[in-house]
Amino acid sequence: MDQSSSADTEAVTLRAMTPDDWPRAAEILTTGLEEGQATFETRVPDWEHWDRSHLPGLRLVAVDADGLVVGWVAASPVSRRVVYEGVVEHSIYVDAGARGRGVGRMLLERFITDSENAGVWTVEAVIFPENAASLALHLGCGFRVVGTRKRIARHHGVWRDVVLVERRSPRFADLPQVDLDRST
Repeated sequence: MDQSSSADTEAVTLRAMTPDDWPRAAEILTTGLEEGQATFETRVPDWEHWDRSHLPGLRLVAVDADGLVVGWVAASPVSRRVVYEGVVEHSIYVDAGARGRGVGRMLLERFITDSENAGVWTVEAVIFPENAASLALHLGCGFRVVGTRKRIARHHGVWRDVVLVERRSPRFADLPQVDLDRST
Protein backbone atom coordinates (compact mmCIF):
# COMPACT_ATOMS: atom_id res chain seq x y z
CA MET A 1 0.00 0.00 0.00
CA ASP A 2 1.20 3.48 -0.77
CA GLN A 3 1.79 6.30 1.68
CA SER A 4 -1.21 8.55 1.43
CA SER A 5 -3.00 11.65 2.59
CA SER A 6 -5.25 12.32 5.53
CA ALA A 7 -8.12 10.93 3.44
CA ASP A 8 -7.02 7.50 4.64
CA THR A 9 -7.61 8.36 8.28
CA GLU A 10 -10.97 9.97 7.50
CA ALA A 11 -12.29 6.46 6.85
CA VAL A 12 -10.88 5.20 10.16
CA THR A 13 -12.98 5.40 13.30
CA LEU A 14 -11.98 4.82 16.89
CA ARG A 15 -14.06 3.00 19.45
CA ALA A 16 -13.73 1.02 22.65
CA MET A 17 -12.25 -2.44 22.24
CA THR A 18 -14.62 -5.36 22.85
CA PRO A 19 -13.86 -9.06 23.37
CA ASP A 20 -15.00 -9.64 19.78
CA ASP A 21 -12.09 -7.46 18.59
CA TRP A 22 -9.48 -9.66 20.26
CA PRO A 23 -8.94 -12.19 17.42
CA ARG A 24 -8.04 -9.39 14.99
CA ALA A 25 -6.07 -7.44 17.64
CA ALA A 26 -4.18 -10.66 18.39
CA GLU A 27 -3.31 -11.01 14.69
CA ILE A 28 -1.84 -7.52 14.72
CA LEU A 29 0.07 -8.36 17.90
CA THR A 30 1.34 -11.56 16.28
CA THR A 31 2.86 -9.52 13.47
CA GLY A 32 4.56 -7.32 16.06
CA LEU A 33 6.00 -10.39 17.75
CA GLU A 34 7.23 -11.78 14.45
CA GLU A 35 8.90 -8.52 13.46
CA GLY A 36 10.86 -8.57 16.71
CA GLN A 37 10.91 -4.82 17.42
CA ALA A 38 7.72 -4.33 19.41
CA THR A 39 7.85 -6.37 22.60
CA PHE A 40 9.80 -8.82 24.71
CA GLU A 41 6.78 -11.13 24.65
CA THR A 42 7.17 -14.24 22.53
CA ARG A 43 3.58 -15.43 22.34
CA VAL A 44 0.15 -13.87 22.17
CA PRO A 45 -1.94 -14.43 25.27
CA ASP A 46 -5.51 -15.64 25.15
CA TRP A 47 -8.27 -13.11 25.68
CA GLU A 48 -8.83 -13.99 29.34
CA HIS A 49 -5.19 -13.41 30.30
CA TRP A 50 -4.94 -10.23 28.22
CA ASP A 51 -8.22 -8.92 29.62
CA ARG A 52 -7.11 -9.43 33.25
CA SER A 53 -3.87 -7.53 32.71
CA HIS A 54 -5.30 -4.46 30.94
CA LEU A 55 -7.47 -1.66 32.27
CA PRO A 56 -11.03 -1.99 30.93
CA GLY A 57 -11.62 1.74 30.40
CA LEU A 58 -8.44 2.39 28.43
CA ARG A 59 -8.71 0.14 25.37
CA LEU A 60 -9.33 1.44 21.88
CA VAL A 61 -9.39 0.00 18.40
CA ALA A 62 -9.08 1.76 15.04
CA VAL A 63 -11.52 0.37 12.49
CA ASP A 64 -11.34 1.00 8.74
CA ALA A 65 -14.27 1.67 6.40
CA ASP A 66 -14.74 -2.08 5.90
CA GLY A 67 -15.07 -2.67 9.65
CA LEU A 68 -11.61 -4.27 9.97
CA VAL A 69 -9.58 -3.51 13.09
CA VAL A 70 -6.35 -1.91 11.84
CA GLY A 71 -4.82 -0.90 15.17
CA TRP A 72 -5.26 -0.86 18.91
CA VAL A 73 -4.00 0.72 22.09
CA ALA A 74 -4.46 -0.41 25.68
CA ALA A 75 -3.07 0.31 29.13
CA SER A 76 -1.91 -1.68 32.12
CA PRO A 77 -1.27 -0.33 35.59
CA VAL A 78 2.43 0.13 36.34
CA SER A 79 1.79 -1.01 39.89
CA ARG A 80 -1.07 -2.16 42.11
CA ARG A 81 0.09 0.25 44.81
CA VAL A 82 -2.38 3.06 45.49
CA VAL A 83 0.20 5.82 44.97
CA TYR A 84 0.57 4.76 41.33
CA GLU A 85 -3.13 4.67 40.44
CA GLY A 86 -2.64 7.56 38.00
CA VAL A 87 0.30 5.99 36.18
CA VAL A 88 -0.15 3.51 33.32
CA GLU A 89 1.99 1.76 30.75
CA HIS A 90 0.47 1.47 27.33
CA SER A 91 0.94 -0.64 24.23
CA ILE A 92 0.03 0.44 20.73
CA TYR A 93 0.00 -1.71 17.60
CA VAL A 94 -0.92 -0.85 14.01
CA ASP A 95 -1.49 -3.37 11.24
CA ALA A 96 1.41 -3.40 8.78
CA GLY A 97 -0.89 -2.36 5.92
CA ALA A 98 -2.14 0.68 7.83
CA ARG A 99 1.21 2.04 9.01
CA GLY A 100 2.34 5.46 7.88
CA ARG A 101 -1.23 6.66 7.45
CA GLY A 102 -1.82 8.41 10.78
CA VAL A 103 -3.64 5.54 12.49
CA GLY A 104 -1.10 5.32 15.31
CA ARG A 105 -1.30 9.07 15.92
CA MET A 106 -5.12 8.95 15.97
CA LEU A 107 -5.07 6.12 18.49
CA LEU A 108 -2.42 7.67 20.72
CA GLU A 109 -3.98 11.15 20.76
CA ARG A 110 -7.40 9.76 21.67
CA PHE A 111 -5.82 7.44 24.24
CA ILE A 112 -4.10 10.43 25.87
CA THR A 113 -7.40 12.30 26.09
CA ASP A 114 -9.24 9.26 27.44
CA SER A 115 -6.52 8.52 29.98
CA GLU A 116 -6.53 12.11 31.27
CA ASN A 117 -10.33 12.00 31.56
CA ALA A 118 -9.90 8.82 33.62
CA GLY A 119 -7.52 10.59 36.03
CA VAL A 120 -4.23 9.31 34.63
CA TRP A 121 -1.41 11.81 35.07
CA THR A 122 1.46 9.79 33.60
CA VAL A 123 1.49 7.48 30.59
CA GLU A 124 4.63 5.40 30.08
CA ALA A 125 5.94 3.10 27.38
CA VAL A 126 9.10 1.11 26.87
CA ILE A 127 10.28 0.99 23.27
CA PHE A 128 13.16 -0.82 21.62
CA PRO A 129 15.60 1.87 20.39
CA GLU A 130 15.52 0.28 16.93
CA ASN A 131 11.78 1.02 16.66
CA ALA A 132 12.27 4.51 15.22
CA ALA A 133 8.66 4.85 14.07
CA SER A 134 7.28 4.24 17.56
CA LEU A 135 9.78 6.60 19.15
CA ALA A 136 8.90 9.32 16.62
CA LEU A 137 5.17 8.81 17.21
CA HIS A 138 5.53 9.11 20.96
CA LEU A 139 7.83 12.13 20.86
CA GLY A 140 5.43 13.78 18.39
CA CYS A 141 2.57 13.25 20.85
CA GLY A 142 4.29 14.97 23.75
CA PHE A 143 6.22 12.11 25.34
CA ARG A 144 9.76 12.67 26.56
CA VAL A 145 12.62 10.24 26.83
CA VAL A 146 13.28 9.42 30.48
CA GLY A 147 16.29 7.26 29.68
CA THR A 148 17.60 4.06 28.22
CA ARG A 149 17.58 0.88 30.26
CA LYS A 150 20.64 -0.99 29.05
CA ARG A 151 20.49 -4.76 28.57
CA ILE A 152 17.30 -4.91 30.62
CA ALA A 153 16.15 -8.31 29.36
CA ARG A 154 16.88 -10.99 26.81
CA HIS A 155 14.83 -11.30 23.66
CA HIS A 156 15.37 -14.49 21.68
CA GLY A 157 18.62 -14.96 23.56
CA VAL A 158 19.97 -11.46 22.90
CA TRP A 159 20.25 -8.77 25.57
CA ARG A 160 18.17 -5.75 24.52
CA ASP A 161 17.93 -2.14 25.59
CA VAL A 162 14.67 -0.22 25.91
CA VAL A 163 13.94 3.48 25.87
CA LEU A 164 11.57 4.57 28.62
CA VAL A 165 9.27 7.38 27.51
CA GLU A 166 6.59 9.15 29.49
CA ARG A 167 3.99 11.82 29.07
CA ARG A 168 2.88 13.84 32.07
CA SER A 169 -0.52 15.39 31.70
CA PRO A 170 -0.50 19.18 31.93
CA ARG A 171 -4.03 18.88 33.34
CA PHE A 172 -2.54 17.59 36.58
CA ALA A 173 0.39 19.99 36.85
CA ASP A 174 -1.17 21.75 39.82
CA LEU A 175 -1.54 18.61 41.93
CA PRO A 176 -0.13 19.08 45.40
CA GLN A 177 3.16 17.32 46.00
CA VAL A 178 2.95 14.24 48.18
CA ASP A 179 4.88 14.56 51.43
CA LEU A 180 6.98 11.42 51.56
CA ASP A 181 8.77 12.42 54.77
CA ARG A 182 6.67 10.55 57.29
CA SER A 183 9.07 11.17 60.15
CA THR A 184 7.38 14.44 61.11
